[in-house]
Amino acid sequence: MPIPNSIRNLKNAFLIGDLRNKIIFTLFIIAVYRLGDNIICPGIDFDAVQSLASAANKGGVIAYLNLFSGGALTKMAVFGLGIMPYITSSIIIQLLMVVIPKFEQWREEGPSGQRKLTQVTRYMTIALAIMQSTGLAYAFHNGGGGLIGGAPLNVDLIPDFTVPRVLLIVLTMTGGTVVVMWLAELVTQRGIGQGMSVLIFTNVISGLPSQGDALLKSAGVPKFSFLVALALFFLVMIVFVELCQRRIPVTFAKRVVGRRMYGGQSTYIPMKLNTGGVVPIFFAASVLYFPILISNVFPSTGWGRHVQTWISTHLAQPSNIVYVLLYGGLILVFAYFYAGITFDPHQQAEVIRKQGGYIPGIRPGFPTERHLQNILYRVTLPGALFLALVALLPSIFLAIWNIQNYPFAGTTLLIAVGVALQTMQQVDSQLMLRNYEGFLR
Repeated sequence: MPIPNSIRNLKNAFLIGDLRNKIIFTLFIIAVYRLGDNIICPGIDFDAVQSLASAANKGGVIAYLNLFSGGALTKMAVFGLGIMPYITSSIIIQLLMVVIPKFEQWREEGPSGQRKLTQVTRYMTIALAIMQSTGLAYAFHNGGGGLIGGAPLNVDLIPDFTVPRVLLIVLTMTGGTVVVMWLAELVTQRGIGQGMSVLIFTNVISGLPSQGDALLKSAGVPKFSFLVALALFFLVMIVFVELCQRRIPVTFAKRVVGRRMYGGQSTYIPMKLNTGGVVPIFFAASVLYFPILISNVFPSTGWGRHVQTWISTHLAQPSNIVYVLLYGGLILVFAYFYAGITFDPHQQAEVIRKQGGYIPGIRPGFPTERHLQNILYRVTLPGALFLALVALLPSIFLAIWNIQNYPFAGTTLLIAVGVALQTMQQVDSQLMLRNYEGFLR
């Protein structure tokens, strides 16, 4: 019986020594990361952890955040914060490049400027980790606060709630975040794929089997079958959107240098339909998560109690109309904002002009910039609407059927498909460089 092409290509990947070492190194880092996800911080009540984990499966913001930590957040594990502070700080730095000229100058300096931006990102990651771990300590001391949604649970993860104990937990989780940041950078430098994406992919898929079994038991076979079919439909659509791009033709004029003639060829600028990927969803979730976390330090009586009740009722419930409108609107806003940062029409127009190129029918300079900007706005709209649909449509079905948790939600599939395609493209480039046939065709 002939060997399937996918098996043969996988064998070819392990025949190349350099590629094999990268794959093995990445798997080793993933194993270390998963080990840290299951080591609980000192001073945490294990019985309360189990109660909180059961409540997190019923929904609320904590279920969404727990998805990106692989279940480590509700355990208050050493790696409980995961890679989210690093991602949030990276997004903030990219957004600040628009308003802080110094950051823009560093980006244009090349590798030396990139090292400075990376250093600032690391410091901001530590600051965010300290704030988030402190907020989580207060929240989980009060039964989850507004993170779970509804009334807080009668559980206390930190029975000995003293200043030294809280400082120890904050220090442990912040140190764990620094280690996770280091592991992600190691994967990027010496492994396969982009480090942050690989670790998030690991967390997302680690809980799928158990969550799928829980969904089958709670929803029944007919509803489970429909939700799986919906997930497969989303899977096909996500692959289509991730690979879809608008190709802008560019022609380079002929020029004579010495006795040789250069230029004259035509190429294109690929503009992805979903330029921001899953980043707008990440940032929208972070914006909604921040007021919930801050509300746990408000007074428990008077105005503080009213604010906590409103936030836990409207912002911590994915089925609430306020949550749906705010979440969808933030996704659209950040999709446009991030697309403008990722694809800068002014910079692209300048590069085309300096290289002696032009878009057919469009004059170089400002007309080219305006043309690229109009295309970017038109292309980003369907991509942003698709992101909002992927993030919100499963919540609508779950609200109608009163199902608390859906492991195959659109966000999960979007992360899994995006990271898988990115990693497979990198493996393909390594295989085709050595005259092997790649996985993607």
